[in-house]
Amino acid sequence: MGRIIAIANQKGGVGKTTTAINLSSCLAEAGKKVLVIDMDPQGNCTSGFGLNKNEIENTVYELILEQCSLHQCMYDVEGLDALKIIPSNVNLAGAEIELLDVENEREYILKNEIDYVRDDYDFIIIDCPPSLNLLTVNALTTADSVLVPIQCEYYALEGISQLMHTIDLVKNRLNDKLKIEGVVFTMYDARTNLSSDVVNNVKENLNTTIYQTIIPRNVRLAEAPSHGLPINLYDSKSAGAESYRNLAKEVIERKDR
Repeated sequence: MGRIIAIANQKGGVGKTTTAINLSSCLAEAGKKVLVIDMDPQGNCTSGFGLNKNEIENTVYELILEQCSLHQCMYDVEGLDALKIIPSNVNLAGAEIELLDVENEREYILKNEIDYVRDDYDFIIIDCPPSLNLLTVNALTTADSVLVPIQCEYYALEGISQLMHTIDLVKNRLNDKLKIEGVVFTMYDARTNLSSDVVNNVKENLNTTIYQTIIPRNVRLAEAPSHGLPINLYDSKSAGAESYRNLAKEVIERKDR
């Protein structure tokens, strides 16, 4: 059975989509079969894999509204034979309002679709929107666990308690199998005391698993999305690529335990 990981943090700019793209790509590079679901109306995960989000006919929006089948909105990613993506674009922003009219199990719409294919993949990675809304709830009811990227900056813990509270609510009311996959630190700058202070502060204040891999602040990592490539295809030997390979290895080892 495939393992479904939602990547979530309602605070923007923490490396959430960067982690979704590059963790997925490195898992595929390691020989795992991967499905990526872009649940963010900004569609940055979609464009980060080189797809033109404005020209795609079927997206997760059409899937949620039952306007297309699951396989009709799955797309291949060039250079990554083991990876497929269900894309997103700005249309998804309207789904939040349209879902309000759904009377039965609107929190499970995504789960009911993905259950059909979860056995076909080793990993299903969901890039959540940077807010705690019905789209995020759908992602959390579908997922087995939540991976939380935390930026190594002063307000790192801001909003994390609210996210943890939401995860607990979903676990208690909608998905009793949901758990915290762990925290991964992003945008780490070894030249500053602040980054190490943030890491220590989070370790002291969050009672949860913390991945050993720390993602550095890296120019090549920042450049890759503008070329529509994950970091391991854009610059395979960069520090960012090596870090995400290490994170993928940790994620795989955790599954195999």
